[in-house]
Amino acid sequence: MLRLASILFSLVGTALVGTALAGILVTGALTAGYVTIEAILVAAAAGAALAVPVSLGVAWRLTHA
Repeated sequence: MLRLASILFSLVGTALVGTALAGILVTGALTAGYVTIEAILVAAAAGAALAVPVSLGVAWRLTHA
């Protein structure tokens, strides 16, 4: 299951990081006045952190269907 989750992470992680980075987190940070590179990196890290449990959940559902 961990191998499948790793493969899914490359797909799900890209989608979540891209969505969180471009759409939600960076826009919110820039609107709030956080215009530093640190704010953008934190937004990217948050998107990556969200992708891990989603990847594991999808892998679990695929292997236990």
